Amino acid sequence: MTGVVLLWLAALPCETLTQESERLAAMAREQPEQLDAYLATVEQRWEGLPLRSREDASVEAHVESATLRLQEACARLAAPENATGPLPQGNPARLQEILSRPEFAQARQRQGDVLQRLMRALSDWLEELLQTQQAQSFATGTRTAVLVLGFAVALFAVLRLRHWRRGPARRGAESGTGASAALVLDSPGEHLARARSALGSQPREAIREGLLALLSSLETKRLARPDRVKTNRELVGELPGRGASAQLTGEVERLVRWYDRAFYSLEPVPSEDAARFVDEVERLHQGLAGAPA
Repeated sequence: MTGVVLLWLAALPCETLTQESERLAAMAREQPEQLDAYLATVEQRWEGLPLRSREDASVEAHVESATLRLQEACARLAAPENATGPLPQGNPARLQEILSRPEFAQARQRQGDVLQRLMRALSDWLEELLQTQQAQSFATGTRTAVLVLGFAVALFAVLRLRHWRRGPARRGAESGTGASAALVLDSPGEHLARARSALGSQPREAIREGLLALLSSLETKRLARPDRVKTNRELVGELPGRGASAQLTGEVERLVRWYDRAFYSLEPVPSEDAARFVDEVERLHQGLAGAPA
């Protein structure tokens, strides 16, 4: 039994007594709520040496009792009667007195196995390391999530405010664009008169005025609604939906196709072709003017 006690004493990490006492004092000052859990960890490192007492009424009393017990245990190890060597004979009362002390209450239950002690110390160190890394990762992740959420809320508010401010201006611009897109035409007769005046000197301008006369005639009969956005072919495509006959749609399509080829060609527009186009537009206008609305 005496050999077991000596082995247990030899297993105590007395070389870290000073650091252990400083950590206990720091824990009492900075994190008193975690002192009890920390004392349990220290008891495991010190081979089950009991450091907590129910009689201690405060954190300071806990720390003082634990420090004194650590010092007493290491003092027993340094005492001459606990030195390594041949065991003294004929002093069973002294040994019984030592074993009856509180700090040696669990000595019989401990094995002086160095390998088990090392494995236990390694397990405690890994557990403490993992807990520290997990706490740091959680704190970092929480801060990052809060920052990202705050940035998203701020960005949403800025975009919302910008949209609210630009809403009236955009609606006004759209309404202005719609109004300016409408193509204001003169009467078919005025366009035809300008077309015939330009036939001699400006055939390209003459066919343009002829096309405007055609569009004005269709608009008068509500068969088309010219604007600056729609193409000529798109206007022709709307004719059947507005009530135009197949014959009228075909004639308008033929004139529009010839106009597109001639007007947008790099070649000059012959005066004879321009005059024939204006004549056909005028005949179509007269036919529409005589038709019922």
